[in-house]
This record gives sequence, structure tokens and C-alpha cells, in this order.
Amino acid sequence: MRAAVLLGTAGSLLLTAVVATAPAGSAQAYSSGWAERRGTAVAAERAAVDGIRFGTCAEDEDGPATLRCGTVKVPLDYAHPDGEQIELTVSRVRATGKDPENAERSVPRQGALVYNPGGPGASGMYFPLIGMIPEWKRIASAYDLVGYAPRGVARSAPISCQDPKLLLKGPTQSPTNPSEAYKKERVARAKAYARGCVERSGRAIRHFTSVNNARDLDVLRAALGERKLTFMGASYGTYFGALYAELFPSHVRRMVLDSAVNPDPAKVWYRNNLDQSAAFERRWADFRAWTARHDKVYGLGRTAEEVRRSYERARARLAAEPAGGVVGPGQLQGAFLQAGYYDDYWPHRAQALSAYLKGDPKPLIRQAGPHPDSVKEQENGKAVYTAIECNDAPWPRSFHTWDRDNTRLARTAPFETWSNAWMNLPCAYWPLPRQRPLDVRTLPGELAPTLVLAAERDAATPYAGAVEMHRRLSGSALVTELGAGSHGIAGGSNACVNAHVDAYLLEGRVPGPRAACGPHKEPALKAPR
Repeated sequence: MRAAVLLGTAGSLLLTAVVATAPAGSAQAYSSGWAERRGTAVAAERAAVDGIRFGTCAEDEDGPATLRCGTVKVPLDYAHPDGEQIELTVSRVRATGKDPENAERSVPRQGALVYNPGGPGASGMYFPLIGMIPEWKRIASAYDLVGYAPRGVARSAPISCQDPKLLLKGPTQSPTNPSEAYKKERVARAKAYARGCVERSGRAIRHFTSVNNARDLDVLRAALGERKLTFMGASYGTYFGALYAELFPSHVRRMVLDSAVNPDPAKVWYRNNLDQSAAFERRWADFRAWTARHDKVYGLGRTAEEVRRSYERARARLAAEPAGGVVGPGQLQGAFLQAGYYDDYWPHRAQALSAYLKGDPKPLIRQAGPHPDSVKEQENGKAVYTAIECNDAPWPRSFHTWDRDNTRLARTAPFETWSNAWMNLPCAYWPLPRQRPLDVRTLPGELAPTLVLAAERDAATPYAGAVEMHRRLSGSALVTELGAGSHGIAGGSNACVNAHVDAYLLEGRVPGPRAACGPHKEPALKAPR
């Protein structure tokens, strides 16, 4: 799924402010045999003995004194637990033990809550600071909040596929109907990128997979001294959370899967990405309809179609003369793609588009332009995303298949289709063996009740995926935020959703097989200056 940069719960979005199937013969089976099971058990036993020595965080992971950091060793290859080891960085803020509504009342500690924000390629190192946000204080009183950087990410045995400076090259185009010449150029770039992953990171990159992320999670559980795991995963984090439930059902205490990926093996990952592109078209329409309702503020059109034409005027103008020499159609599309993830972005993007069309490009340059300070992190995130998705599953190897499917889809969903295809195209030319995804299914009584959360109009992980996840995890409960589409809803602005999360994590209560919440409030307006 294309969400390497923008993943996480609504709460973690706030935190940033304070801190397909291919032919069956083309894939190898997911390694889940005796050697890997034994290797995971050996690594977990060692981690339980060694624990984690928490101390001062590295400079680029710094925070308040309550945030402590450490490392845990995991095997690069679980079939060889005595072979090469890699270190995962871990962060923690201990449970406060105090009722946020009554400081005189103590709250029993319930253990560690481990969080993953998704990606693949995103780090959860700053997650423990989320306990400062009011919506999370009850959970922070009872749980040690634990974040970590998964294998390949940040300091956790980082991988790379290209010189990070190449990400600063721009401006770029983003044609919704690419020419044959443009397609040939993108194929060449995809081949070069796939080669670069192996050249820069070595063949060990084949061990960066979702199933190994699930195994790492069990080693982390043991290192934290937890007999059973309490876990919250958002977006991609729901996928390897589900793999964990499949591989280690007896190790699950409680599990929240927020904005669930469709775990159907036939969807992972090629068809999931096609579904995502179709869903983004619907979410793009939601943004345009909202902007049209506020035409008096933004002046971009009184209908969704008029807003689209305003956007297309900006695209054409940027193609001819990039804003500030750095923002072209590709950067514009990337900025407005963010609005498809989180409606918090809607006022800012509408304001920037309005200002640009009225002659002031500065807001658009600030929002869509390059950010040199984060380019190394962006390159690393993209590399992890590519390696895991390409290793995880079979992908069509012929560009003819990609061209046929995306050309057909772009007729009705032009907004994200081709940019999503280019993002994933290196997987067509991946030079390493691919695996065959696990078929996640748990039997009645095999797994503790889990909580699946989904917004009905989520584009990054379309709602049908949450329904499928709920169906496959026996005894799970599905909470739906109706009529809403922000990606990641736990700990956000919807009190109904938060009440279900609190009841589950603090008391172990689920609301029955299904429950529904009304949508959260629409974002506040931001008028053009």
C-alpha cells in the first residue's frame, strides 16, 4: 500500500505537531516452517533473559526525560538464529499510574502497549510521547507506551536503494494519461531502482519481510518481559499484526488494528494497490465537495467539478512554470494526496491552491516543495516500503499487465492511479525471490478478541479490507466510523471511537461483532491571506 510517509493514527498525526496476482510459480512459500519457528523461539528466549537496557535517547530521537530508548537484537534470518543479528531501536515512556481525572487515584499498570504506525517504512519511536495528548491519557496511565523502528527503518539496520539527494531533484510531471515515451522512462527508472536496492543494501535485503516483522514483534514482546503482547497497529501495522495473530495466537493479549489492510493473499500487494487508487478517487471527490461548500472562503468553485477544474488550471500552470522552480505537477499531486489521507489537511491545501491561483505561490511552495532536512528519512522509508512489498508477494512481471490494469483504472480514477503504479513498479523487476503471503485465518477460541477500526471512506486502506480482516480473525469486533475517511482513527477527535478503544484496552470489553460511530467534525476553515 502506498503510505510510506503518511501513516499512523489521528493521534500520531497530532503528535507530529508537538515533536494481483502473479503466476503461482513465480513465488516462494512464506517461510513458516520448523526452522523459523525454532529460530523465533530461540531469539525470544534470549531476549527475555537480556531484556532492554533503557537509557538516554540518541540526539535525533530526543524528547522529554520520560522518553527512554534502548535496543533489542533479532536474527536477520530466523532460520539461522545464531547467525547475523540486527538491532532494533525501542522507545518507552512508563505508565503514569495516575488517573488523569483524579490525581489522587492510582491506576494499576497493565503492561506494555507496543505500537506500529504502518508504512512499510515508518518509525514509531516518538509514539510514547502521545501520552501527553488528552485523548491518550487514560491509556498512558495504565500502560507503558512502547514504540520502535522496525527492521530497516532509521537506526534499525537501515537500508537504502538510491542516493537520497536524488529525491530533491524536481520539479516533476505527473501525467494522468502518460505517453508511451513517459512509460518507457518510468520502466527504466523502476528497473534501476530495483537494482539499486540490492547494490546498496546487499542480498540480505531479502529478509526484510512482513512475516519477519511479525517475528520481530514476538522477540520484542519477550524483551519487554511481557508474557502476552498488547499491540496497536495502524495501516500496514495491521497487516503484520494479523500475521502475528496467525503465527502466535496464544501470545496475543489484546490487539487493536486501526485502518486495516485487506489480508486476503490474492490482494497482497498488487491488487490492494489498485483498490487503493480507486478509493483515493472517492476521497479526492470528498475533498472537492467540501471545498465547493466553502466557495465563499476559497473561491475555487461552487461544485466539485468546478474545484477540479481549478486544480487542473494549477497543474497546467505549474507544468509550464514550476512554482519557485521546485513545485511542478508531481509535487502538487503529492501534496493533495496527503489530503486524501487526513482531512486535517483540507483547509491548508484549499488555502494554498486558492492563493496560488490568485498569484501568491508561497503557501503552495511551503506545503508541496522539497524538505532537504528529511530527505534521508524519506529515502530510507521508500527503500523499506519497496523491499517489504516486493519481497512479500508475487507481482506481475510484465509491464503489459501493469499498463493494461492501470490504463483501465485511470479512466475512472485518474487522481492517484499512475503515481501509485510508478511507486510500486520496481516490484515488477525485483531481482530477489518473492514469497507467497500467509492465509490469515483464526479459529473460534484460538485468538483473544481483537478490535478492528475503520473509517468508511478511508482511501489508503479501503473499508472492504477491514471487513475482510474482521471476517478472518474469529471473535474480533469491527468499529466503523460512518461517513468519514481519515486514515487512522484511534485517539483522534471522535469520542465514540476513543470510548471503544479505551473500553477494550483498559477493561478488555469489545462492543459485540460490530459497532458504528458517527463521523468526526469537519476540519475548521483556513481562509486565504
